Amino acid sequence: MTLQSEPSAINGVCRNILSELKESQYNPEDIFAIRLALEESFINALKHGNNMDPSKEIKINYSIGNDKVEITMTDQGDGFDPDSVPDPRRKENLYKASGRGLFLIMAYMDEVKFNKKGNSLYMVKYKKKCFAAKDRVSR
Repeated sequence: MTLQSEPSAINGVCRNILSELKESQYNPEDIFAIRLALEESFINALKHGNNMDPSKEIKINYSIGNDKVEITMTDQGDGFDPDSVPDPRRKENLYKASGRGLFLIMAYMDEVKFNKKGNSLYMVKYKKKCFAAKDRVSR
């Protein structure tokens, strides 16, 4: 799907993906992680990739399987080097506003890759197994 570069454009996509995740019986922790990564990556594409230019678009492709969710988000920006983003946990970066979104994406998703140009992000979240109370063994 192709979205306009406006903050509200992600809302409908999020609702659709989260609904599909619930139908596919993903657990609440996975759904939270995917939502956070989806929102943060969209904000990054919007702000840093497309520079809030409403004439530019953001493309999102996703696949929800029985064992994993794959999401690719591509903006029309010049790209960036993910290794150049400062670590927000370092003392000198604690009060800087940059780097937190990427840090959260990498923390919550199981795989995160960028294309060579740096304007396309591929993320994977593997479905965690949920066990019913009767399946748990107590010792």
